[in-house]
Amino acid sequence: MHLLIACCGLNCEACDARVATIRNDDALRQKTAELWSRLNGVEITEDMIRCTGCRADGVKTPYCDGLCPIRRCVAEKGYATCAECGLLEECDLVRPIIGTNEEARNNLLNG
Repeated sequence: MHLLIACCGLNCEACDARVATIRNDDALRQKTAELWSRLNGVEITEDMIRCTGCRADGVKTPYCDGLCPIRRCVAEKGYATCAECGLLEECDLVRPIIGTNEEARNNLLNG
């Protein structure tokens, strides 16, 4: 599976945090921090918007680095992504993503 497909199937290549990091785009970092703060009801600062991708080497957002339960589960099981898990279709952790994001679902199912 492509390295920029996250553990949950989301495409890190299209993530604004990764794009801002790769381009060193402070305006996009600020815009993303503001949006994510609003969407998540927590303060996310511009400095937190630094990520090279969930499964790629390099910096991660605080959420992706240590808080994401999906990434933790995948790591604990020794998998690259949820696609390797026999419980994918019934998993309560990844269901909110693959149940609402067809691209993420396809990324996992069609690797």
